[in-house]
Amino acid sequence: FELPKLPYALDALEPTISKETIEYHYGKHHQTYVTNLNNLVEGTEHAGKNLEEIIKTSSGVIFNNSAQVYNHTFYWNCLTLSKTQPSSQLKAAIIETFGSIDNFKDQFSKAAVATF
Repeated sequence: FELPKLPYALDALEPTISKETIEYHYGKHHQTYVTNLNNLVEGTEHAGKNLEEIIKTSSGVIFNNSAQVYNHTFYWNCLTLSKTQPSSQLKAAIIETFGSIDNFKDQFSKAAVATF
């Protein structure tokens, strides 16, 4: 497995996410999961399988590292350089659940900060 190329420059998400944060999270954390996964599957029944197959058929540290490779790749590809609006269905569900988009953002931010 290889660290996938980011779909944007390291500084493209500033000021929301700093270049240094991307460099560290992508270049260190994500790369470490890729390296660990390669080392862990070598010589096992998972060698030669694609990432999704490994996630579906593994457990323990192999599952954890393969899932983190997938999750981080998904994360980087979900971020966008341009501000976008949620679909009408998502917006309606957010408003129904949280009362407003601003209330959702506030609660989401508080939950995120409390997580780490």
